[in-house]
Amino acid sequence: MAVDLEDGNDRFQQSANCMYKPANISFQEEEPLIEEPVGNRYSFHKPKDHLNGVYIIFFILGIGSLLPWNFFITAKQYWIYKLQNCSSQQNPEGQGASDLRDFFESYISIASTVPSVLCLIGNFVLVNRVSASIRILSSLAIMLAVFVVITVLVKMDTSKWTQPFFVVTIVCMVIVSSASTIFSSSIFGLTSCFPMKNSQALISGQAMGGTVSAVASVVDLAAAVDITDSALAFFLTADAFVVVCIVLYLILPKLEYSRYYMRSHKGSTHTDDALPSSYLEDVDESQGVINSSFPAKGTSDQNIPPLRPILKKTAVLGFCVFYVFFISIIIFPSISSNIQSVNKDSGSMWTNKYFIPLTCFLLYNFADWCGRQITAWIQAPGPKSKLLPALVLLRTLSLPLFMLCNYQPRTHIKMVVFNKDVYPAVFIALLGLSNGYLGTLAIIYGPKIMPKELAEATGVVMTFYLTLGLAVGSACSILVVHLI
Repeated sequence: MAVDLEDGNDRFQQSANCMYKPANISFQEEEPLIEEPVGNRYSFHKPKDHLNGVYIIFFILGIGSLLPWNFFITAKQYWIYKLQNCSSQQNPEGQGASDLRDFFESYISIASTVPSVLCLIGNFVLVNRVSASIRILSSLAIMLAVFVVITVLVKMDTSKWTQPFFVVTIVCMVIVSSASTIFSSSIFGLTSCFPMKNSQALISGQAMGGTVSAVASVVDLAAAVDITDSALAFFLTADAFVVVCIVLYLILPKLEYSRYYMRSHKGSTHTDDALPSSYLEDVDESQGVINSSFPAKGTSDQNIPPLRPILKKTAVLGFCVFYVFFISIIIFPSISSNIQSVNKDSGSMWTNKYFIPLTCFLLYNFADWCGRQITAWIQAPGPKSKLLPALVLLRTLSLPLFMLCNYQPRTHIKMVVFNKDVYPAVFIALLGLSNGYLGTLAIIYGPKIMPKELAEATGVVMTFYLTLGLAVGSACSILVVHLI
């Protein structure tokens, strides 16, 4: 039986296994997409999000999803202190520690992104086998446990075992990043059954997490005399925030608004009567029909969402997500955090103590958050526009701009073209703004162009594109740093 749905001037036909639009009606790709899922538009007694409670919860969970990465890379001064052997002696061991300091951001980037790719593949397989609650709560518990270990290590004297401390730090990063990846991809998949504004809230929260960590770093740096006191307060803040995320996620299903959409999502993905016996993805351009369903019941893969049609329909958007974060991770933080003030020798606290925390971390994360927040009001270009991938490719030009700033130490490229402090500040702001806006558009478009029963799986796939871009970009960042 088909249900006739009205949406403005567009009329959709929906049945148990397909949704199509008559060929004589064109898709308005520039139309704002912050709407409730199509399948719920004809439901009765749809609750409201009182006081934007669910929106706020997803925003805070977004902050928590990238908290480990943000707190790791923002505590740059602490890692320099720990990896300098707690000594100024120049000896072979000290030189080894110096090498660890110079390329620490690149090592952290690889440790945080490469294992995440494997975790995303596993999470895709587990989408319909393990509930989102188990995946989310277990990953948060692991993140909390690892951060407690990192917090304990702050006050320990590691001067006698600098390199083992580095190994422990990298292992902690691998574990916490893997857990963070499962958490972020699971929670993003969950938001796919909510109106798009909740996906936007989650992604904006991720950017705000970077801003929060950058502000906390600057405050702790200014307030604490000893760098270990600053780091202790810094990581205790992260511990507390993970606990807040656990509490808020436990509250989420108790809200009427979230129960409404989560119950609808559960029914669309697990009700056998709503699923056909085979999966077909046939697009008839002349008729405008999209036929989609799950794999045949009774097969060994019935709990694994079909991957091929998801990859096919999200190929361009997936590339956009991949390339946006590929370029960003090459530059931030491996290159940008080593761009020093051209007036560093002046002795000013601005050019020495606060230049990198403010111009690199705080400015980038705030600009990134602004870009993501803009998508709440403007969604252009649309999901099928050729302008979107063109703008994404245009970001490649930012790479030589940062390489020609006052990056130190320099070995091969001696020329510094942009020899004023304003240049890296402007470049980092544009990098963050474009990362937030273009990356968010591509990510939130993905689940919305797929049938509702594939929305959560598509959300995981879009997160996979993001993580793959970070993984490849972090590996390339080491090459770029050596090139400079």
